[in-house]
Amino acid sequence: MGKMNTYSGKQFDPLLMKPEDVDIRDIAHALSLMCRGGGHLKGFYSVAQHSLNCAREAKGRGWPSRLQLACLLHDGSEAYISDIIRPVKVYLDNYLEIEASIMDKIWRRFGLSDLSDTEQASWKQVDDEMLLYEQHFLMVGIEDVKLPKMSSRPDVAEHGWREMEEEFLSFYHELTKI
Repeated sequence: MGKMNTYSGKQFDPLLMKPEDVDIRDIAHALSLMCRGGGHLKGFYSVAQHSLNCAREAKGRGWPSRLQLACLLHDGSEAYISDIIRPVKVYLDNYLEIEASIMDKIWRRFGLSDLSDTEQASWKQVDDEMLLYEQHFLMVGIEDVKLPKMSSRPDVAEHGWREMEEEFLSFYHELTKI
């Protein structure tokens, strides 16, 4: 298999990743450069910004820092293998297996491998609700989607990738005090 080169200078086969291959700088950088929705939005809105909105929603709900961190990192695999839009992803079993394997390494790297089923369901719920919010404001033709009740005010304004990378890292460091 081939090796990938990451922003932080690491080289490894993403199909044979180890937890020590995971670097928060790589995740923040890559996600800040990726547009949500396959790019079919009214403007640029990065996966990093989506992840920040999810983490801030978890914070707004008064959830503990580990759940906020799970929300921040829930799309971390996309930093290593990109993303495929949901309507297609569900048909790609092999992709889903690879994604799950990489997320396992990410969860382990950041001490979240013991997330309970309830905690997993919680971050997934925030992710789903944030998607509805984003669709309403960022996609053409679905502005009439019913907005979920949010505990935060998601930021769907267009921001540059550098700003989102810095905010992602800042939120991470605030949560982990590193």
